[in-house]
Amino acid sequence: MTQITRRQYLGATGATALVLGLGTGRDAAAQAGVTLRQGYQTNIWGMPTYYLMKSGLLEKRGLKVQEFAVPSGNLTMQQMVARQVDMGTYAGPSFIIGHDKGGLVAIAQIEEVGRTAAVVARKDLGIKSLADLKGKKIANQTGSSIGNIFVDQIGPKNGLAKGSYQEVRMNVNDMIAAMSAKTVDAMVNVEPYNAIAEADGIGNILMDLSSVDKVPVFMAATPDFVAKHPDAVVAYLRAWLDVANDFKSNPKKVTEVIHSFFTSKGYKMSADTFAKAMGKVDVAPGFPSGLEPYMKHHAEVLLKEKKISKIPDWKAALRTEFMQKARASS
Repeated sequence: MTQITRRQYLGATGATALVLGLGTGRDAAAQAGVTLRQGYQTNIWGMPTYYLMKSGLLEKRGLKVQEFAVPSGNLTMQQMVARQVDMGTYAGPSFIIGHDKGGLVAIAQIEEVGRTAAVVARKDLGIKSLADLKGKKIANQTGSSIGNIFVDQIGPKNGLAKGSYQEVRMNVNDMIAAMSAKTVDAMVNVEPYNAIAEADGIGNILMDLSSVDKVPVFMAATPDFVAKHPDAVVAYLRAWLDVANDFKSNPKKVTEVIHSFFTSKGYKMSADTFAKAMGKVDVAPGFPSGLEPYMKHHAEVLLKEKKISKIPDWKAALRTEFMQKARASS
C-alpha cells in the first residue's frame, strides 16, 4: 500500500477534528464513551458524510465523532487499513482492495454516484470522443475507484489501452488548475469539479460513468470497531437513515450546507451549478439487490490485475445485519 503523506492527508481542506456532544435517550446511553473516527473525501462523494457530521443527527443518536478529510476515498481506505480511521466511504473497487488488505467490512451502501464521475477534455482542444485522447496527457487519481475503472475497463473499451496515453497522477482537487494551465489534456474526475470545468469554459464532459457503472459508494468500517461497538454501528446507521430523509424532504437545506463547504475552500461556483452537481448523487442507505454480482465483477477485474489476492467471501465483506437492525428500530 502507498504510504499516506501529511500533504495527502491534509488535502485541499486540512484534516480537522470535530467532536460532537452526547445526546440523550437509549442511543446516548449505549454510546457513552465511544468516539468514532470518521474519514471522508472532499469531493462530492464525501459530501453526504460531511452533511451527516454537520447536521446534528449524530448528536441525536448519542455519537461522538472525529473528522478526517482527504482528497479521495482510496486514501481513507489506506488510513483504515492502517487502523488510523474507523469508518469511511469509497466505491466498490477501493472497498474490495481494503477488504483484501485489511479485512474492512461494508455496513451499508450509502449512495450511487456514477453520474458524478466523468472523463473531461479541455474545451480548446475540440476533442469529441475518448478515442481522440490517444497520445494525450490524462490526469487521474491513481488507485482511486474511478481511476481503476477508467484504466482497467473504460479506457481499453474505447481505444485507450494502457500505454496509449500518458497518465498524469494527481489528486482530483488539483485537476482543474492543471487543465486551466494546459499541463494536462483531460481528466478523470468527479463532481463538483466537472461542473466547475464546464461552467468556467475549461472542459467538456466526454462521458460519465453511469452508462457502464452506477458506482455504488459504501460506508466501510474496520472489523475492530464493528466487533467492539456493534450497538454504536446500529445507532450510526439510524443517523444515516435520517440523512436520507433530509436529502429527500429538504434538499435545499442539504445543498446549502454542502455548498458552503466548497465556497469556504475558495471554489467559485453558482448555487445553480452546485445544485446541478449535487443532483447527480443518489443517497439511499441500504443493501440493494444485485449488489453481489456487481462486486464479483469488480473483484475479478482486480484479481486479474493482481491488485487483490483472492475473491472475497461476500458474507464476510458485506455485513447486512447492522442495517437490518437499524431499519427495525429507527
